[in-house]
Amino acid sequence: MTALTVPAPMTRPAAADPTPSARDIARSKSAERARAADVGRTKAQLAEANGELERLAIASATAVERYNGEIVKLQRARDEHKVAEQRLAQANVKLTAAQQDLAKFAVNAYQINTGANPWMAALGGHGGPQGFMDRAGMVDVMARQRTGMVQKVEAARNVADVFKRQAQEALDEQAAATKRSAEAKRQAEAAVADQQAAVRRLAASKRRLEARLGSAQAHTEELQRRREAAMNRMATQSFSGSGRTAINLARGSARGSLVVRAALKFIGTPYSWGGGTASGPSYGVAQGAGILGFDCSGLALYAWNKAGVRLDHWTGTQWTSGPHVPVSQLRAGDLVFFASDTGDPDTIHHVGIYLGQGRMIEAPYTGASVRISSIYRNGLIGATRPAG
Repeated sequence: MTALTVPAPMTRPAAADPTPSARDIARSKSAERARAADVGRTKAQLAEANGELERLAIASATAVERYNGEIVKLQRARDEHKVAEQRLAQANVKLTAAQQDLAKFAVNAYQINTGANPWMAALGGHGGPQGFMDRAGMVDVMARQRTGMVQKVEAARNVADVFKRQAQEALDEQAAATKRSAEAKRQAEAAVADQQAAVRRLAASKRRLEARLGSAQAHTEELQRRREAAMNRMATQSFSGSGRTAINLARGSARGSLVVRAALKFIGTPYSWGGGTASGPSYGVAQGAGILGFDCSGLALYAWNKAGVRLDHWTGTQWTSGPHVPVSQLRAGDLVFFASDTGDPDTIHHVGIYLGQGRMIEAPYTGASVRISSIYRNGLIGATRPAG
């Protein structure tokens, strides 16, 4: 009998791990967590870089505005010295005239003198005793006149001395202001140079960091930049065309609207340290010497001049150029100021021109251009409505 061969039990192959495998999923999750942490670190580095740029921009703007202030003070010192010199020249003319009058008086008094012996003069002089008495009375009158003339000379000399002292003080202040402005310029140049170097360094760093954040985020940021540029163009075109704006301006006076229109025409104009006059953009100083444009106070000066109000090229006096306005009551054209210490107006370093809806036109800092941006950022100290 043939032995019945019992087939060996079939061995089922081990089930294959699905693709992606659990290990793949674990690796992916681990990579995801690492990527998330990397993205977090990158965002922190970007925030730090932006913070450093903002800090350096404030430092350079503060230095630039200090220099602008010293230039204003220097011009005032020169004007005061010129006036004092003119007053001194006039006082010297009066002193010389008084001295000449006194000299003429002395000659006349000598010519009518009755002589060393009054008794001989009384007996033998012209007209006899009566003539002597007449001459004696005249001498008495002339003596009183001489006293008055001497006093006039002394008064003229005292006035001349006062104006001479004022002229010297004005000259000393001019020399001191010149020295201060030179030092302020040196510090501003150093601050702007630091800012520009940091902008180049951090811009390269930011490009690398942004690349690590992925193309989607970079694309979003690019869209945001393009949107802001488009809004700026729309605002400019609408103002220069129909006179109505795509930006919903706050209610303002005709003068304020004129200020805004004047500023909007120059959106995209380069920032130029010291740039801007009552006539429009100009070449600035130092790093702005080769750039035709505006700095922040130069833009405000130009725009308000179009409305008939003269401002200094300095945020220090622009802050005091009119009544201060609560932020809740801002109108188009008002000047909005920013300071390092919002409790101390002496630390004001930047000014913008209010548009409406929390927006302003500004010339921000070296390397940037006139643009529209929000007023709600660090350092907002208040606003002024220039009067004139």
